[in-house]
Formats: sequence, structure tokens, C-alpha cells
Amino acid sequence: MFIVIEGQDAAGKDAQAEKFADYFRAQGKNVAHYAESGTASKNDFVRTIAELNYGSKNDIDKRTRALLYLVNRYEQFKKYAEPALANNDIVIITRYWFSTYIYEGYGMGVSRTLIKRLHRLIMPEHYFQPDKIVILTQSDENRQKRMALQGKRTQEFFKSQDDIFGKKINNAYLKVAKEFNAPVLDASGTPDEVFANLKKLWSI
Repeated sequence: MFIVIEGQDAAGKDAQAEKFADYFRAQGKNVAHYAESGTASKNDFVRTIAELNYGSKNDIDKRTRALLYLVNRYEQFKKYAEPALANNDIVIITRYWFSTYIYEGYGMGVSRTLIKRLHRLIMPEHYFQPDKIVILTQSDENRQKRMALQGKRTQEFFKSQDDIFGKKINNAYLKVAKEFNAPVLDASGTPDEVFANLKKLWSI
């Protein structure tokens, strides 16, 4: 089973991935999960690319950033997801190509047609066919509160942007959900409440 948890900053994607990993492992199933961001990866190459992309004080061109995200996306899928799926294990990833489509496309003005075409050329076809997918959303007010608690507003490029940019990204997620027929779930509740609602949404 291939599971994708996508959504806004501070929506609790990683927390839900951890909960589902524990849930399936308690059933005796093998689980592989990772964040496409790569910031916490144990792989030096992936982590280095992520550090370049997420550093708030850099002069990386917006197209270069989009390409670097694609590099990490492909590298991790080939290294971690494909072997696990071939073994009939469960794979859970947080973020998806939607993130690049939204942040670099809607947010930074990179051609969304170009982003879509590049991903279709590079990523394996089964990457675009997850068994379960969700976009976690929340209000602008709730996002701002959670990000303030995280204390990361000036440490990462996109999280260091102003609230106008954040609202643009939130609206873009709703547009993308409609464009690609991806289910949306309100993530403003507690982690346990969101987890219960996700299990219900996915009939798990």
C-alpha cells in the first residue's frame, strides 16, 4: 500500500505519518516512511540537497529550487519506496509533487505546466498512483499559531515568507485538490482526532 500525506505547513503531516506507521506495525506489517522534504533524512546526499533548498538565506533561482526538490523526490522514491513496494510493504510519504506544483508554481511563479511535465518525465508512473492520499488543510489563523509555536519562521525559506504568501499557498492547496480530485481533511483538531478522521476517510 502506497500512502501520501500532503498539506500546508504545520498541518501535522509527519505526526500522522508516524501514527499510521505505528498503527500498521502493531498489526505486524512492514512499513517504510519518509518525508520528501529530506531535511531529516539519514542519507547525506538527500539531506544536503534539502539544506540548500530550505535555507532561508540563499540566492537559489526558483527553477533551480524546483529541480532540486525533484532530485530529492526521485532519489528517495527509488531508494526507499520502490524496494518496499516490491516487497509488498506499506510505504508512507509526507509531501508529494503537489508541494512543488504549489510552492514553486502558484507561490513563486514557475510554470505549472513545466513542473507537471518534468515530474511526468522523471518520476515512475506508479508514483502518481497512490492507494491512499489526503491533503491536510487548516485555517490561516490556525496555521499561523502552529508555525509560531514551531519557531521556524526565519529558519526555512518558505516558512520565512509573509502571511500573504501563506494565504496564497493555502488557497492553492484547495485549487489543486479540485484539479487532481484529491480528498481534503481539516487538520485543525488534535493529532488523535485527525488520525481517527483519516482512518474513517480511508476506511482503514
